Amino acid sequence: MKDSSVQSCPVPDEQQPLKEYEQLKDSWFFRWATLESLPYWRKFAWVWLWGWIVVGPIAAASFPPQKHPFLFALSGVLGTSLLVALVLLRLYLGWYYIRDRLKSEKVFYEESGWYDGQIWQKPPEAIARDRLIVSYQIEPIMQRLRRTALILAILVGIGCLIWLFL
Repeated sequence: MKDSSVQSCPVPDEQQPLKEYEQLKDSWFFRWATLESLPYWRKFAWVWLWGWIVVGPIAAASFPPQKHPFLFALSGVLGTSLLVALVLLRLYLGWYYIRDRLKSEKVFYEESGWYDGQIWQKPPEAIARDRLIVSYQIEPIMQRLRRTALILAILVGIGCLIWLFL
């Protein structure tokens, strides 16, 4: 029986976009984006709360809580929001990379090292399969991450406006 062109792919197993997608989806960190709504927001709340360990002392040194409690709280909230934004950015970039690898008609790969890169043209059935995965699996995740970033940006913007009017 003849092998299909998808099965005879010259790309090493760990560099195939579909395998990369499966690894990303199953990884501890990037799986956050696939969680149900409550656990998803709970993860970001934990990052925000743990961020106070780093940001709290800096905010307290800048605005002593006894003298300026509101400025201390506001600067702490803005600082921890920056940490949440960095986590969100890392999630987004990881999913963005996989989306681009799956959407592309050609796959760049390395056979044995950085010096021997090759390009493999995907067959039509692989392109169709990968684009279906992008449309139905990855795009909803990307939209969710963009909405989360928008919500975070609005909250940080409100915090900055409050800061300006104080």
